Order: sequence, then C-alpha cells, then structure tokens
Amino acid sequence: MFRIFGPPGTGKTTTLLNMVDKALESGIAPQEIAFLAFTRKAANEAKERASTRFGLDPKTDLYFFRTLHSLAFRLLNIKAKDLMQKKHYDELSDMIGFSLNVKANPHVEDSPIATADHPILSLINLSRLKKSTLISEYNTTDIPFSWDEVDYVARSYDKYKKIKGLIDYTDMLSLFAQDPKRVIPNFKLCFLDEAQDLSPLQWDIAYALNDQCEKMYVAGDDDQSIYRWAGADTDTFINLPGGSEVLEQSYRIPKAVHEVANRIVGRIQNRFPKTYNPRDVEGTVQRLSTLDDINLDQDDWLIMAQANYMLTSLADDLKSRGYLFERNGSRSISSKLSTAVNAWESVRKGGTLDEPSAKVMYSCMSGNGKKIARGKKNIEGDLFTFETLVEHHGLLATKDMIWSEALDRIPDSDRAYITALLRRGEKFNAVPRIRLSTIHGTKGGEATNVVLFTDLTNAALNTQGDDLHRVFYVGVTRTLANLFIVEPDDYTRAYAI
Repeated sequence: MFRIFGPPGTGKTTTLLNMVDKALESGIAPQEIAFLAFTRKAANEAKERASTRFGLDPKTDLYFFRTLHSLAFRLLNIKAKDLMQKKHYDELSDMIGFSLNVKANPHVEDSPIATADHPILSLINLSRLKKSTLISEYNTTDIPFSWDEVDYVARSYDKYKKIKGLIDYTDMLSLFAQDPKRVIPNFKLCFLDEAQDLSPLQWDIAYALNDQCEKMYVAGDDDQSIYRWAGADTDTFINLPGGSEVLEQSYRIPKAVHEVANRIVGRIQNRFPKTYNPRDVEGTVQRLSTLDDINLDQDDWLIMAQANYMLTSLADDLKSRGYLFERNGSRSISSKLSTAVNAWESVRKGGTLDEPSAKVMYSCMSGNGKKIARGKKNIEGDLFTFETLVEHHGLLATKDMIWSEALDRIPDSDRAYITALLRRGEKFNAVPRIRLSTIHGTKGGEATNVVLFTDLTNAALNTQGDDLHRVFYVGVTRTLANLFIVEPDDYTRAYAI
C-alpha cells in the first residue's frame, strides 16, 4: 500500500480523484478501479466526477465507487430480508426487556439496514470492530449497566440473529473479512480514503483488497483521527509499511491559524511526522470572552464545541435574535414552517401554489369553519390561486391577514422565532450562513469564520492526551480566514489553545 498523507485543506480527496482521472485517461477500464471511502459523501463525489468527465454510467461503469460497507453488502449478495430491521429490534426488545432504539444508518450507501442505538449494543459493536473482547471494552466504559446485563443482552442478541437468520451492520464486515478473496474482483487500482478512521476489522478488508489489486493507495491524516473511541485504529495507518507522500500545500488555512494549529499538533506524541504550508493569506486569531463581542450579520460562520449540549444556550440566543442557522445538519426552522409562511404570503399577494405547498400551508391552518371550512382540509389539484382556494377548497382566511393570523396552528415559540427572522430579513429558503456543530460533527467542513469553544466535558478531562489534541486540531483547522477562540468560564475544565 502507498500512503498519501493529507493535512487539513491540502486536497487529499481531490488528489485521489485526479489519480482516478489519469487512470481512466490511460485506458484502464472503470470496472477495474475501486474507489472506497469511509462516507457516502466522499464515495458519491468520486462517482459523480468520473461520471461527468468521462460520460460513464455511475451504476454500472462505476460500480466499485462506494463505501466499504456498501461493497460488502453488494459483493456478498446480501438481500434486504437478511438484515436486522426495526421490527426485529422491537421484537427483541420485548423479549429481553431492553428498549433497543433504531435509526437509519447513514453510512450504508444502498442498504435498508437499521442500527440499534443503545449503549449495550454500541459496546458490542465496538468490541467486534476492534476485534477485542466484550469484557475488555466493558471495563473501559462507564455505561450505566452491570456486566451481567451487558452479557445477557449480547448473548440474547447473538442467539436472536442466529435463530432468525439475520445479520446486522457489523456482521456485513465480519462476513466479508472471513473470506474476502472469494468475492473481491481483481482490480488494477484501488483507492481508500479516510484510512485513519478504519477499525481493525476494516483493516482486514483493506489488506485483502491490497492482495487483489495491482496498486493500492490509502489516504488520510493521522493528526485528524478523532474517532478512536468508535474503533478507529490510527496506529495501523501510522505504521503501515511501504512508500508515502505528504501533500504540502494547504488551500484553506491562513498563516495566523496555521501557527495555532502547529502548536496543537506539536503536542501529539504518536504521529507520522509531516509539515505543510499555509496559504498566502495572513488571517486572524482572536480571543473572546463572549460571542456578544462579534457581529454575525455577514459572511459564513462555523461555531463548534466539544459537546452538543454546550451549544444549546447559544442556539436559543440565536433564535431570540432572529438568526437562521443550522445545528448538526438540521435547520433552525423546519422546511414545513418555512414553506407554509412563504406559501401564504405568496398566494395572498397574487401568486400561485403547487399542491405540496398548498397542503403544507393548509396543515398550519385551523379547519372546522375557522380558517378553512369544515371538511375542506384535504386539498388536491395542480396549481392554486387565492381565488380558487376560496371558491373550491374552503379557504376562509382573508387576504388582509398576515401569516401569523392566517397560520394559526403554528406553535407560539415558532411564531416568535419566525417573527424575529422576518424582522432581521432572513430568507427562509436560503442556505444558513451560520452552522453550529460539535467538532466531531464538522470534520471535513470549513468556513470563513470559525468560533471554537474550549470547554471540556468530564469525559474529555480524562481523555488520553493525543486524542484530545487531535480533536482541537481538527477544530482550528476548519478556518478559511478568521478564528475566534472563546475563553471558558473555568480554565481548569478547558483545553488550552
């Protein structure tokens, strides 16, 4: 394997995509290239770029541009009926007396698989990804369950899957790793991105891929490895034998921020030595005691903290001040509310609505003869004007009513926020300029202005030094121009930058 180390903003993924371009230009068939990524976003970016440039079919020609989990899912020919679904977790929950919450898995590109969001099952999954014993992982955790409870759930879970003939998210990798050469095609080239985040189980698959291809490139940055708590095996990437290359020019980080980043990364003991250059812009680094000292009215902002709860009071403050923002990927105002308000203001001023917009608007209005005539809440059609809504669909609200009067089913808290947004002149459908996120949640992102809180949770205070240094290194290196470091209330519970 040949390693490509990509410090922040040096274009690691772009470098890999350029290598894919050259391979295709040289005549290598797209089916002989595997581009594997840790996330769907990276895999899809590579697929879309190659598809556009070379006129390739993303479904057939670029079949091996996908995540590792998706590769396992497809090559093992797993069917949807073989996967643990919500109904199975619900049934298991009833059987063993534990509520095993379920959510969709964002990492599996084209699989309907579900994952159980419960601390015990997360611990079971972690031990399997790390190829360690469950008891050893339990002894390093503080989950509020006894070992007897953990062991009982683990045995019950394993028995249930065997009886039902089902597999879960990690089972796909385990089955793949048992005999990967049986199903992995021979590749001319294989690219594996974000390698610093691979678990020991995933490294087994990476080694098998290496054996089945003529040349394999693994790319990543050990300094940005912030998922060791989730099983990432950074040491394997650091100590991997073979050649390597360090990308030396950052296209993101300005000089002033680069100095701060170098101070932090210099604290990391276990790392691959590397240097890189900032872009030729000075940038700024400022220290603040409160966010009241900065103006958020212009440009884009990324505001980060080590834990999500640390952002709650800030989110409340931004709402009261009428700012539109995004928190951990979710907009501060739902698409339903923004659609309803925009629809009402448009239609009462002479505009037309399509059926989806009209339905959303009606859902925010009282029926039973108040704003809509009794029995007229169900609306169907192609396009609607104010007049057609009145004549054919029971609209009783009048044109002189503004949104807050007509849309009387909007909760008071949302009503107050929408009023503040309108007062500030925010456009509901715009991409939010302000993003709130944990540092872990924004890895790979960037912004002109970055605000970083330095407060630490109790768990972080006991975190191994290298892991904590890497987290805040990732935080400061999201910056395109201006870094704002918010001083903590208690310096004994903060990271020193």
